[in-house]
Amino acid sequence: MLNSTTNNTVIIRNYIILTATVMFAAMGLTDTFLAPTRAGQQDRLNNYGQVVSAGMVSYSKTLGR
Repeated sequence: MLNSTTNNTVIIRNYIILTATVMFAAMGLTDTFLAPTRAGQQDRLNNYGQVVSAGMVSYSKTLGR
């Protein structure tokens, strides 16, 4: 009885596999995007962008004179 697979058993098994896959993928993506190292890298990129922006403004002022 336990070895026989019916259509419902296959559907339930596939649903459980799909649900587990989606859960693990979502956890992995969340860990990737909310990692502290990524937040620190974003801060560095923001600071670098401000420096580049200030340099471009300074350079454009010298060209305008």
